[in-house]
Amino acid sequence: MLSALWRISSHLAHLKGSVILATILLIWATNAARPEYPTRPVKIIVPVAPGGGTDIMARLLAHKLSERLGQQFIVENHPGAGGVIGAKSVTTARPDGLTLLYAPAALALSVATSKTPPYDLARDFAPIINTAINPAVLVVHPSVPVRTLTEFIAYGRTHSGKLSYGSPGVGTASHLAGELLKADAGFDMVHVPNRGMTPSLNDLLAGQVQVLFAGVTSVVSEGAGRMRPLAIAELTRSRLLPNLPTMEESGLPRFEVGNWAGLLGPARLDPEIVRKLNGEVLAILGTPDVQDRAKITGFDIVGSTPEQFAARLQEDVRRWSRIADFVRKDQ
Repeated sequence: MLSALWRISSHLAHLKGSVILATILLIWATNAARPEYPTRPVKIIVPVAPGGGTDIMARLLAHKLSERLGQQFIVENHPGAGGVIGAKSVTTARPDGLTLLYAPAALALSVATSKTPPYDLARDFAPIINTAINPAVLVVHPSVPVRTLTEFIAYGRTHSGKLSYGSPGVGTASHLAGELLKADAGFDMVHVPNRGMTPSLNDLLAGQVQVLFAGVTSVVSEGAGRMRPLAIAELTRSRLLPNLPTMEESGLPRFEVGNWAGLLGPARLDPEIVRKLNGEVLAILGTPDVQDRAKITGFDIVGSTPEQFAARLQEDVRRWSRIADFVRKDQ
């Protein structure tokens, strides 16, 4: 009896081992048969017009990815509605890695400032990597008698409601940054919206507004004579203005505008494709020629894990939603 049970047990163990071995071989064969990504040209949707910093960075990455992966990565510009049109087109794409999104921080702004958000960042996208950030700089017209953020806050509190700040329009990052500054610094300013950053910059240079959150490249190109930079509105200093302190260093903790640019895919994108793209882009961002090109366009290289980028998206939505609610109540 015991001998029979032993033979049955040994037979079952043999069968179990065979099943495990067969399963391993099946998995290996399936993976070996899976074609290497990408198998066809990849489309990168850029939800802004051609020619700007985000578009330039997207084309640079597309060129480098084409070289490294042996398939064409093609940039398509789908501007409109503050980036919503292009971004929304990616949410309906197949999650095969052949349609990607290279988006600026307006992707989070469009969610935070809308009563009916066009998409859910956590549900509708697969974050791949935050590639770079285009720092915003708090600048004032030379007629404002301050040279540091600390002096500006003191001056603003004694002249509350008498300063005006410009922006490219209601609901833009510059507008909400101005409202965040008002809330954190404890004084009022008058918002003067315009139709784009260039007209807003011209208003500042002419003294029609006294305060602006401008792009770092504008500050560098105009020089300190026509505007006075006070602080970088990010958590780290800019490579273009390394001696200019951040807002946090100057006394306003966690103050950042977040003009990032990052790569995403549609929801349910294969994690292996996410991992591969993240690794390839990280390698590209580490090359000296890409870092030099990024610097020329005003970007500082970031690089991140997909998880870090996902957390950044949600943090941006929380921050700007709070300010957007504050603005709506104040109107």
